[in-house]
Amino acid sequence: MPARHLRPSSGWIEVICGSMFSGKTEELLRRLRRATIARQRVQLFKPAIDNRYGAHTIASHDGMKMEGLVIQDAHELLTQLADDTTVVAIDEVQFLAGDITQICADLAHRGLRVIVAGLDLDFRGEPFGPMPTLIAQAESVDKLHAICMTCGGEASRTQRLIDGRPAFYEDPVVMIGASEAYEARCRACHEVPHRS
Repeated sequence: MPARHLRPSSGWIEVICGSMFSGKTEELLRRLRRATIARQRVQLFKPAIDNRYGAHTIASHDGMKMEGLVIQDAHELLTQLADDTTVVAIDEVQFLAGDITQICADLAHRGLRVIVAGLDLDFRGEPFGPMPTLIAQAESVDKLHAICMTCGGEASRTQRLIDGRPAFYEDPVVMIGASEAYEARCRACHEVPHRS
């Protein structure tokens, strides 16, 4: 969140990004708990594609949980948005294509605090979905790092594994999974066979 003396007088966008296992969802839930303590009206959304922890549960890898609303696409967020909401949060925002960047900007212009969390890079190490635009539009960006599962350094990449081996560049970008299919890696240890 922007520092108190820098906080915009209207709404704003906060982005929490990084590799898998870097604590993005944990940080998102921490901010929402603080907003709830401050008696702000919070709504949490997640894309329907992310069903790892149950239909309506948003959970961090370390076990923090909060119930949220499932949306099929960015426009469904607007249909489920309550009139008295002051804080809108979206987990796994990289899976929402289309107008999510414009919707987040519009909500901020309406005076809402918008917090989004997601992977900034896909398994190939390339910008993921709407994240580059959201990062550019945000008032606040926090890039979190995990621990590289190969060398123990700071990890900024997500390594997809298929049968214990790095996935090929031409494999599909979206594949839902957790520690059985992904590892955090640093730039040097991240491997993408067949990348030209």
